[in-house]
Amino acid sequence: MPAIDIQNLTFRYPGDSRPVLDHLSLTVEDGAFLSVIGPSGCGKSTLLRLISGLSLPDGGCVTIGGQPVTGPGPGRAIVFQQGGLFPWLTVRGNVAFALRKADASLTRQQANDRAAAALVRVGLGDDLHRYPGELSGGMAQRVAIARALTMGGDLLLLDEPFGALDPKNRQALQQLLLDLWESERKTVVLVTHDIDEAIILSDRIAFFRPGGLRLTLPVDFPRPRVPAALLTSAAGCAIRKRLIGLFYEYGEAV
Repeated sequence: MPAIDIQNLTFRYPGDSRPVLDHLSLTVEDGAFLSVIGPSGCGKSTLLRLISGLSLPDGGCVTIGGQPVTGPGPGRAIVFQQGGLFPWLTVRGNVAFALRKADASLTRQQANDRAAAALVRVGLGDDLHRYPGELSGGMAQRVAIARALTMGGDLLLLDEPFGALDPKNRQALQQLLLDLWESERKTVVLVTHDIDEAIILSDRIAFFRPGGLRLTLPVDFPRPRVPAALLTSAAGCAIRKRLIGLFYEYGEAV
C-alpha cells in the first residue's frame, strides 16, 4: 500500500478562478524519498499543505496509509523554510513544547529528556539552553528537524527547509537529512528549487508545472551516495540536463 495516495486532487485559493492544482494524481511508496521541484507558483508548497491536512482540497482526495486526510493529525511532521521556533523558549524548550502538545500524557521531564535526545542526534547536544535568537540559520533548522523527528509517525514533509542557508550549511544539513532517513526510513516529501539537492537526496523527482504534475523521474543511484561523484557522473548529468530543460520550458531560468 502506498504511504501517500493522491487521486484527482484539485485546489484553488479563494477568489482565484484557476486552480493551483488541477486533477493531480500521485503516489509515494512507503519509506520512499520524493523531491518535488518546478517553477515558482505551481503548487508545490500547496501540495504539502494538502498532504499535512493544513489545507483541504476542492476535489479529489489524499489518503495516507489508506486513511483519508481530513485535517491535521499525528504522524505527519512538517518543516518549513523558516523553522517557526518560539523565541521565548530555549532550543530544548521548543522541542519539548511540541512533544507535550502532541502527547499530553508526557510529563515535563519526559518531554525534556526526549527533546534532549533528539537534539543530540542533530548535533545540538551542547546547545540545549540557547535561545533561537542566538542560533545561526543552520542551527535553527536543525532544531526544526529535531522537533519534527520527535513527533513520531512515518511521514516527514519538508518545504524548502534549506533554501535560506549558505552552501556549507546546506550541504551539512542535506547529509544530516540523508543520514536520518537512511537510519529510520521515514517516507519523505521534500519541496525544493535546487536541482542538485533533489538528485542527491531522492529516489524519485516529481516535476511540477502550473496546474500540477508534469512528470516523475526515477533517481536510481545506489546508497550511500557521494554527491560530487553522483553529480558529475554521466547518469547524474543526464538527469540534471533534463530538469534544467524543463525549467526553461516553463520560462524559469536556473
